[in-house]
Amino acid sequence: MSQPFELPEFYMPYPARLNRNLEAARTHSKAWARGMDMLDVPQHGTVIWDERDFDRHDYALLCAYTHPDCGGPELDLVTDWYVWVFYFDDHFLELFKRTRDTAGARAYLDRLPLFMPVDSTVVTEEPTNPVEAGLADLWQRTTPSMSARWRERFAESTKNLLDESLWELANINEGRVANPVEYIEMRRKVGGAPWSANLVEYAAHAEVPAEIAHSRPMHVLRDTFADGVHLRNDLFSYEREVLDEGELSNGVLVFEEFLGIPTQEAADRVNDLLTSRLHQFEHTALTELPPVLEEHGIGPAGRTSVLAYVKGLQDWQSGGHEWHMRSSRYMNGAAADAAATTHAGQPLGGPTGLGTAATRIVTSVLATMPQRARAFGHVPYEQVGPTPIPELRQPYKPKQSPHLARSREHVVTWSRRVGILDPGSVWDERKLRAYDLPLCAAGIHPSASPDELDLSSDWLAWGTYADDLYPAVFGQTRDLASAKVATERLSRLMVVDGEPAPLPLSALERGLVDLWRRTTVSMAVADRRTLKQAVDTMTESWLWELANQVTNRIPDPVDYLEMRRRTFGSDLTMSLRRLGHGAAIPAEVYGSRTIQALEHSAQDWACLLNDVHSYQKEIQFEGEFHNAIRVVQAFFDCDRDAALGVVADLMNARMREFEHAVDVGLPALFADFGLDEQARDQLLGYAVELQDWMSGIEVWHEGCHRYREADILALRDSPPGVGARVLAGPSGLGTGSVHIGQPVPATS
Repeated sequence: MSQPFELPEFYMPYPARLNRNLEAARTHSKAWARGMDMLDVPQHGTVIWDERDFDRHDYALLCAYTHPDCGGPELDLVTDWYVWVFYFDDHFLELFKRTRDTAGARAYLDRLPLFMPVDSTVVTEEPTNPVEAGLADLWQRTTPSMSARWRERFAESTKNLLDESLWELANINEGRVANPVEYIEMRRKVGGAPWSANLVEYAAHAEVPAEIAHSRPMHVLRDTFADGVHLRNDLFSYEREVLDEGELSNGVLVFEEFLGIPTQEAADRVNDLLTSRLHQFEHTALTELPPVLEEHGIGPAGRTSVLAYVKGLQDWQSGGHEWHMRSSRYMNGAAADAAATTHAGQPLGGPTGLGTAATRIVTSVLATMPQRARAFGHVPYEQVGPTPIPELRQPYKPKQSPHLARSREHVVTWSRRVGILDPGSVWDERKLRAYDLPLCAAGIHPSASPDELDLSSDWLAWGTYADDLYPAVFGQTRDLASAKVATERLSRLMVVDGEPAPLPLSALERGLVDLWRRTTVSMAVADRRTLKQAVDTMTESWLWELANQVTNRIPDPVDYLEMRRRTFGSDLTMSLRRLGHGAAIPAEVYGSRTIQALEHSAQDWACLLNDVHSYQKEIQFEGEFHNAIRVVQAFFDCDRDAALGVVADLMNARMREFEHAVDVGLPALFADFGLDEQARDQLLGYAVELQDWMSGIEVWHEGCHRYREADILALRDSPPGVGARVLAGPSGLGTGSVHIGQPVPATS
């Protein structure tokens, strides 16, 4: 049977290498699998693997390629882990996916955490099947040499890998294909690449220092690695998963359905996204990681571990590709001519021998150069004209607070009091009234008291003012050092538990201090800490935007959307809502797949709505490129209207995902966690709050005077004297932060 598509030209900048301990690992892993009853032993009447299956899949070859430098004992153990995880995948398929047995699957998965106790290296539970037995053995062999922090991270990624199999099963039962954003997020968990990244730390003796393990660069390296691994696997496994197993969790199928394109074109688009994610990995490793190492004072030993970890992730990408080219588990016939001969003597033509993967490096780099060039090819101030607003799915009726008129006057008084409207500022009263932030607050918080609505309006005014101020002060000068100092000062002004704080020196700082005091006056310390983290997430994301401006780099589409949630202040909004729910809802519920789907789909819809309305303002009048339409243009190499269509389709898909989470996800969540009536009512109320949030933001975009061309032109020319003075005061590296409250040049 012919293949459903031809494999594309992959971006492969690093040659694959083979571990010299391969044959020993093959012998060991087969003996281990047999000892765990994984070979030729029926499970509920079904043999999952026989010896021939095991030999043809050749997991030892996978590990020898993905961990080319580790010693024999480490390779044996890592290979056993991969034998276990692939056996789990096939075991789960036969017992639960094929039978659609959701209840049995949940009970099966609920037992597995018993065999990886985070606070111990010893397993006391008695295993009842090969998956449990294998996990117990591996946990006890691996964890003694790793730190408690690593055990926590590895247990979490393993649990995610196992639990999210239920998401795949639920989609199969519903006949539902995920949208691209949902798919990328969930595939990271169910695909297991974060789990693989943890094993890289073990195999390379390169445990990431705890101080930076949760920093943005480390998260991006892990996530881009994961996306690369998973998207590559999707291309090779489409035939097996989609056509043979009826699987719906495959990136090629997702692109087929979302874009309405043939399979071959969908495969090429998936490969483009794979390339983009690998480019993002390289960009982060080269530009974002070194400053974080400096900032946290990571010493020589820690830096060596981090660099070994990064190299290990690169080795995994290259080695994983080579294994996919050889394993009988996947579709690789069209690429067979480019591969070497396997250990079983299968005839594969082309260059042969160790290191021949390097012959493909030059062609793969050249093939992907246009995509890389487009990412740095933004031309500022392009004349794009008004953007037509497409028809968008909005099933929720807007509401409005009766206190809107009062808050409109209050926000002007408050802004003047803290200095936002001082002469020379980026704002004056005319702009503040035109932007009408209380209209947004009145829609997203319609049941607020007068004081609560005033507070919401002030937060929105402060955040929008800061969003305009940062590019004006730091974007024009490309002064990232000063921007970082200013951002660190904002963080220190939010006092959690009596720690010393600097005196506010600018309108931005005075506004934050006032908002923090009014918001947290009756908050517990833990809640203050949560809120501070949300504000920090927003302000630190503005540094990411500035860094992209300096290099004129249009972000990768996945990185853009994930960071857009932060730059838009979504985390801040969600935190304020959650903190109002009290303690009736367990913390783990908020971390569940269903609540994450609710929040992320709502956030994405609102962020993309803003991008649609602000496209002309940002591209034509501000020279910006942090806009989803522009990002899609660069990725797909298409014009504005085509990109607008993709963004609108994605918005509608995200709204449908929100509705699905409410209608299907929440009832299942209530049952899974055994939530009482109070918790159920609060979560249903939270869903309504998010509905109000989306509809309120839409009403604001349609009613404010911030984005339409006529309004931009009317407000662009400042009143006499405003913007006439230039930045003055101290000079030199890092001193720009002191100017943040002083007069700045007028912006377009």
